[in-house]
Amino acid sequence: MAKRKLKEHLIRREWCKGCGICVRFCPKGVLDLDEQDKVRVAHPEACVCCKMCELRCPDLSIEIETEEEGGSPA
Repeated sequence: MAKRKLKEHLIRREWCKGCGICVRFCPKGVLDLDEQDKVRVAHPEACVCCKMCELRCPDLSIEIETEEEGGSPA
């Protein structure tokens, strides 16, 4: 299986209620909450594309776009 490479974090701030579940589940500390208690990507370079934030977000406000590393984009 090819390794996934991060393309983009898609954050729908208007859907985020600031519960912080995504922040707590992220194994690399990529996310945090801003001054408005909305999720933001603080350290995108640390993302390992595990998609735990996307899978655990109860509001579906996070989507992780990836591409296969070493392959051509689909």
